[in-house]
Order: sequence, then C-alpha cells, then structure tokens
Amino acid sequence: MKAGPMRTGTTTGGESRRRSAVFPGAGILLAGALLLPSCAAAPTLPASSSVPSASQAAAQPVQAHPQSPVAVSPAQPESPSPASPAPASPAAAIPDIPVRPAAPAASVADPVPVSLTVAGTAIDMPVVPVGVSDGGAMEIPDAFDRAGWYRFGPAPGASAGTAVIAGHIDTKSDNAPFSDLKSVAAGTVVQVGREGAPALSYRVVGVELMAKDRFDGSSVFRRSGPHELKVITCGGKWLDERMDYSDNVIVTAVLE
Repeated sequence: MKAGPMRTGTTTGGESRRRSAVFPGAGILLAGALLLPSCAAAPTLPASSSVPSASQAAAQPVQAHPQSPVAVSPAQPESPSPASPAPASPAAAIPDIPVRPAAPAASVADPVPVSLTVAGTAIDMPVVPVGVSDGGAMEIPDAFDRAGWYRFGPAPGASAGTAVIAGHIDTKSDNAPFSDLKSVAAGTVVQVGREGAPALSYRVVGVELMAKDRFDGSSVFRRSGPHELKVITCGGKWLDERMDYSDNVIVTAVLE
C-alpha cells in the first residue's frame, strides 16, 4: 500500500515494500466535497401592523425573527357616522405564520475510529485519520502496524456511505497484519473502537480482489447509499516492473 507524505509513527518491522499509489479516486472525491455550495436562507414576513402590497414586498427587504412566530393583524375599521353607509364586514383574521430559523441545524460529526480488530487474525491495531497525498491517492500510515481511516469520507457508524480503512500488506522483510485480510471468511466479526463512543461490531459479507488498473473509486469511496465498512490492503501478484502488487484486497462488512 502507498505510504503518503504523513508521518504517523516509526515502522517497527522495516519499511514498506512498495511506494506506488493505491486509491487514485480519493482525491477526486475530496475535490467534489470541497466544491459543495452553501444554502441561502429563505426570507420571511416582517412583523408589522399591516400586510404590504405585492409591489412593496418585492422592493422592500425583509428580516426573519427566528425566536418567535410572526402574527400579522388586519387594521381595525373606523366607527361609521350616522349618514355613512353600513361598513363592510371586517376582514377575516390572518392566522399566525410560523417562522423557522434561517440557519440549518448544526450536524453532529460521527466519532472518529481509533482501533480495528478482525477476529481470528493478527489484525488488532490503532487507526489514525488520513487524507489525500500530493499524487491524489489515499494516504497510508508509514507504520505497518497501524491503519488509516479516510477522514474525508463517512466514519464507521455513519447513517450512509462507506467508511474506508486501509493499511500495508507487508514490509521489506516480513508480512504485516493486513496480509491476513485475503483469507477472512464471510461472517467474521470486525470491531471498530471509536473515540468517546462505544465500539461497533461489523460482520464480513464479502472479500474481493480488485485489479489496480481497473480500480472503481466511486464504488469504494461512496458517500451515499447503505452504510458499509471496507478494509483494504494490497494483494494479487507482485509486479517487479511496477514495483507494486497487481490488485487490492477489499473486505466488505456491515453493522450487526
């Protein structure tokens, strides 16, 4: 797996064997997230003793009063003189107009993952947040015994989208814990520890090899649809001409 420019710790078992990009789609998704426009606040009626005309309403700015509903009352008719004709019936009362705050409610961020354990394997390691390298690939911690969570995507336990955690498969001298991913069986329990929140238990529903030259970033780095956890490392054949593995091992798990 690619080691990005970040330095998250000392590699305890030798340097990672490979240095090429892993997930080129991550940078594109990040750019899309940063370009989301902000929402404009909807105008509301002002508090006044009379209802403005359509032309006045179009020309005059209005202000919202988010703390209380605005009530608009009709003007009261004057008492008629004896010679005057009978006044028209007073207009029906205009009901109160509820006003909502213009600013959207602040969203609460999902807790950050801090550890990953896969039952029946050597995978029991800390997890750190990572971003995108200069080359547009997902960063991977330098240390082979820790994993990286893609912090620009959903977190474990999110209501939708895919939480992605990745790590190295080996070093120059030995296998890393993530080398066990390729043999994980369906039904295996994956536990994700979270900062300031209870741990989450996932159950593996599939393991696949995805060729790196046909890597589908849109299916891996999803921000919508059913929530899943994907744990990823390298796999397949080692290609000397590329100094890289041919595939990615992708373990997909769902919340229990």
